[in-house]
Amino acid sequence: MDQQMMYAELTLPKDSGPESSSPSSLPRDVCQGSPWHQFALKLSCAGIILLVLVVTGLSLSVISLLQISSIGKCSVDIQQNRTKTTERPDLLNCPIHWQQVQEKCLLFSHTVNPWNNSLADCSTKESSLLLIQDKDELTRTQNLIHDKAIAFWIGLNFSLSEKKWKWINGSFLSSNE
Repeated sequence: MDQQMMYAELTLPKDSGPESSSPSSLPRDVCQGSPWHQFALKLSCAGIILLVLVVTGLSLSVISLLQISSIGKCSVDIQQNRTKTTERPDLLNCPIHWQQVQEKCLLFSHTVNPWNNSLADCSTKESSLLLIQDKDELTRTQNLIHDKAIAFWIGLNFSLSEKKWKWINGSFLSSNE
């Protein structure tokens, strides 16, 4: 097998090498484009950024709405379960760290708060401050807090406008209860 070799002489101009094709040797107007193209490029970049922000905002809104609706559903289910369990006190299951006293579950918080903050805190736990129904419940509660040597709030507050003690369910304290 014979291989043929061919030689040729190549003559290149001096400014055609790799160093001459660098961006610094290009004319200044090649990279800049017309003012209209620059404006269109800036406008399209701003539009893309705005679109990304709108999509992100809408996504966060949808996520928060889904969480709110699921929280609402949980509170309804819990409320239905509470109704079922309070009809049969022997089946009452109190959450962890809550103490069962007769037909109620009590939570003695170790956080010291004003009455209004305690009322709001109970609301976040889907509960309420203690409503004492009768003298027996009052006696049991007094014995319990005496044994634990703690102070706590109940669902009774003095109404300045009516100048009476008012329960959180809207009824007024009766002296013969």
